[in-house]
Amino acid sequence: MLHLFESITEDTVTVLETTVKLKAFSEHLASYLCFLRKILPYQLKSLEEECESSLCTAALRARNMELHRDMKRLTAVFEKLHTYVSLLALPSTKPEGLLRTNYNFVFTNIAATLHGFHDVLKDISKHYSQKATLEQDVPTATQKLITTNDCILSSVAALTNGAGKIASFFSNNLDHFTASLSYGPKGGTEFISPLSAECMLQYKKKAAAYMKSLKKPCADSVPYEEALANRRVLLSSTESREGLAQQVQQSLEKIAKLEQEKEHWMLEAQLAKIKLEKENQKLKNSLSGHLTETIQDHSILPNVTEQKKETTEKKEPIKSTSLIGMLTITTDNEKAPDVECREDLIKTHYMARIAELTSHLQLADSKSVHFHAECRALAKRLSLAEKSKESLTEELKDELMTTKRSYEDQLSMMSDHLCSMNETLTKQREEIDTLKMASKGNSKKNKSR
Repeated sequence: MLHLFESITEDTVTVLETTVKLKAFSEHLASYLCFLRKILPYQLKSLEEECESSLCTAALRARNMELHRDMKRLTAVFEKLHTYVSLLALPSTKPEGLLRTNYNFVFTNIAATLHGFHDVLKDISKHYSQKATLEQDVPTATQKLITTNDCILSSVAALTNGAGKIASFFSNNLDHFTASLSYGPKGGTEFISPLSAECMLQYKKKAAAYMKSLKKPCADSVPYEEALANRRVLLSSTESREGLAQQVQQSLEKIAKLEQEKEHWMLEAQLAKIKLEKENQKLKNSLSGHLTETIQDHSILPNVTEQKKETTEKKEPIKSTSLIGMLTITTDNEKAPDVECREDLIKTHYMARIAELTSHLQLADSKSVHFHAECRALAKRLSLAEKSKESLTEELKDELMTTKRSYEDQLSMMSDHLCSMNETLTKQREEIDTLKMASKGNSKKNKSR
């Protein structure tokens, strides 16, 4: 049986046609059946002689007769089991000996035979337990007989439990035993020999190795949670980038305008410089002319009256209207450019002041746009963070519940295991105490002899 179990692995195709070790198991079962047939008459004769004894009571005789029938039934069950097992061993040696249509029938009868075997063992355990109880009440019963009965009862109980597990397992998996393989030779003939199954298995391994060689390893991918987090950051950064792009475009336009204004005012400064040089030259000429006039005062007296008239005519008030108001001045024609120069200076000052205020206003406008974009991005990040927080909270709750349940299951399993271990220890202690008492009784009897 052990060799049959070891021959069934995941690397083999296990069907009746390939289970060669089943033939050896059938032969060993046949030898055991021959042994049962040999000892059966002796068992029956022993029970009959015990019934004929003068110390045997009616109840004990009835139990012996029940065991007499049970032993016959046990041998008959093993004969049936051997018959069906030998039939199952035929496909691996002689495929024509058992048709595939009869597989289901054979497996069903084996399941029924195993249940019958379990029932016989239960009856033997029951009847022998009653027999042992009655034998303890007999005055001539020795401690050796009682100990032997206990050992036999424990062995029969273990055999009964094992037979029940085998019968229930076989019945529950009967459909699996009778089902055909999902792969095999063409035509639905399945496997007709272990050699064909072995060849198929080799080809299957080669195909699996070939598919594995074709399969390329997948590239390293980003985990789903990390991808979601990166997407959120990307969206927020995209919005911030759009806002910054708009600000950069506006700043470039402002810079271009300022460059144009700078060139304009540089030209104005050059013109003003040229005007200043001209005015300085005129001033020098007027001073030199004045000096010459003072020198010629003594020589040209008759012309004084005419000059006074001219000066009175030149000193008439002149009204000048400009952007900043009306200015009334009394000057000669040569001093008129000074008025225009002063008006230009005032105009230049106010234009510079207006340009400075405009630049301050544009800077404040760009800062407000930047802060507005940042506030929008932060608000979106906050909403995404709250959503991720809720999802993580739910995931943590689920993980906590799962962990709690797994720990509870483990604790319950450990408690059950401890209970079973305690029961086993109690039984072992009772057996040890019984054996100690039996050894003490035997030693006392030997000393008395």
